[in-house]
Amino acid sequence: STGINAEYGGKFRTQLDALDASVQSNPDKIEAELRKACKTKQPKDERFCWYIGATETSATGMTQVVTKPMSFHKPVEKICGDLHKKDAQICDLKYEKQIDLKTVNIKKLKVKDLRKILEQNGQDCKGCSEKSEFVKKVEAIAREQGRTEL
Repeated sequence: STGINAEYGGKFRTQLDALDASVQSNPDKIEAELRKACKTKQPKDERFCWYIGATETSATGMTQVVTKPMSFHKPVEKICGDLHKKDAQICDLKYEKQIDLKTVNIKKLKVKDLRKILEQNGQDCKGCSEKSEFVKKVEAIAREQGRTEL
């Protein structure tokens, strides 16, 4: 998994690059966009946004640590490095890997990942002790989602 800050920062940078140049070089306008982007429903994004002070419930206000360098197109990884000096936790937040059930080799997944897929689909595998039992249940979910070859 990748550090949340680089990943979220990358997503946000892409959104910014699509906007007018007058916004891209203005830290205040970037902050407004960041706050707008932070109204997302991704819990990990929300945690990052909360950490840097871009949500209503944030205890700190470090948004300028992100918005100012973004205004002069500093690479997201470098911004993360600077943030890390202020608060190591920010860069250590992790995104879960998204597993694509249409393409992944289900038999090669770890039991931990199989469990996560079951959980994300509102199922569990009570009484399962063998990996093959988890695989069967996940394969059934993959079929329900339109996968034809397993």
